[in-house]
Amino acid sequence: MMKYFIILFCIGIIGLISCGKDELNPQEQLDKDILLIEKYLKDHNLTAEKTAHGIYYILEQPGGDEKPKLTNTVVANYKGYFADDVVFDAATKASFPLYNVIQGWQIGIPKFGIGGKGKLFIPSKYGYGASKVKDRANAVLIFDIELLDIQ
Repeated sequence: MMKYFIILFCIGIIGLISCGKDELNPQEQLDKDILLIEKYLKDHNLTAEKTAHGIYYILEQPGGDEKPKLTNTVVANYKGYFADDVVFDAATKASFPLYNVIQGWQIGIPKFGIGGKGKLFIPSKYGYGASKVKDRANAVLIFDIELLDIQ
């Protein structure tokens, strides 16, 4: 009986070790995402600013002086797509509490004032992480944003 326990234990340990082999640690994934974003920007001849978190943004129109806070509800038009330009989500006049969206939006949307338009480039860590969106895990997300209102 002890022999079987040892064999099962060893198989379990080997399984655990091999499971994470292809996965990157969080910092490696962030570094990979940032390189992908920088390549996208270069390939599309875009210049963006970068937050301390590694979220890139372009303000095509900054909008008004009032910026949303995490406690605000925002109304926005947006289109979300991957770095290969495949669209995964879009909405017109979407209304949502800022505290209830992905971290990339919580960090990026406050860069816009009412009437502001631009783009957010969000590393997977601040998007959906390892959760799959349209069958893609650890996906860099790009959003075209138009902030219509702050409530």
